Amino acid sequence: MVSGVTKDAVLEILDFIHKAVELISDFEKENLLSTLLEARKEGKRIFIVGAGRSGLVAKAFAMRLLHLGFSVYVIGETILPPMGKGDILIAVSGSGRTKTVVAVAEAAKSLGARVIALTTYPDSPLGKLADVTVRVPGRTKLAAEEDYIVRQVIGVHEPLVPLGTLFEATTLIFLDGLVVELMSKLGVSESELRERHANIE
Repeated sequence: MVSGVTKDAVLEILDFIHKAVELISDFEKENLLSTLLEARKEGKRIFIVGAGRSGLVAKAFAMRLLHLGFSVYVIGETILPPMGKGDILIAVSGSGRTKTVVAVAEAAKSLGARVIALTTYPDSPLGKLADVTVRVPGRTKLAAEEDYIVRQVIGVHEPLVPLGTLFEATTLIFLDGLVVELMSKLGVSESELRERHANIE
């Protein structure tokens, strides 16, 4: 059995995700679902953007959308068609202030695309640009006091996990859950997902 700080951190992440599920708005989730289903029905393309580890979470979701039969592309890849009116941009940024992500969202809006934002801060620049926003809880601040012992003495308890881990882990799990609901609504089986999975890896 794993022990020590690793175990404490894993349990903290799991506890945070468990609580976050109760905080994510069902109304916002339904808006996201209906926007994606409408785009698929109308033959619109889905573009995905994120930076750093949030970008990896976004790419994981893009892969599942591909498996579900969506026409999906990752911003920054070399094989990228032009974005058009009615297409969808899904932007993942915990802070909602990542410059590259906000710039892509601005460009998408100027082209008539709809923007979906997954962020901890709906009032951020990204959140304000978005047509659909899903607020995903995450770490909201960095420690004002860097010394761990001092923090414990004065009763300031920061998460064990660093930086944006809680947002990224929560977003990954939330989107994987969303994939299961999309499978149900579209009547897509796991075997159909497997058929669309890469066979050269």
